[in-house]
Amino acid sequence: MALSKQERRQRIKYRIRKKIFGTTERPRLCVFRSNKNIFVQLIDDVKQVTVCATSSRVKDIAEQKVNKTEQAALVGKAIAAKATAAGISNVVFDRNGYLYHGRIKSLAEAAREGGLIF
Repeated sequence: MALSKQERRQRIKYRIRKKIFGTTERPRLCVFRSNKNIFVQLIDDVKQVTVCATSSRVKDIAEQKVNKTEQAALVGKAIAAKATAAGISNVVFDRNGYLYHGRIKSLAEAAREGGLIF
């Protein structure tokens, strides 16, 4: 029997998370993509805390009339700015089971342009 879309993504997610681990010096940049919005967190897996987070629901980003791919790029720039303000420059990218194209790719490239290294 074929796997559902959610089960397939969950298996990919587990496979990725076996290899990726965020530390205090190099937190994990975790992405969640819903149908309407995109959410990003910097997570320290050692202390099990979220260092900083942002999403497309933040007022500055939500007010702009752009498509979802451009919105993801704005979120990438915003998380890069928050991370540099918190003194973080190196991160580990966790695509969370999503394919690296479209909104995920746009967010990652914008975060790299914003100064994050991964």
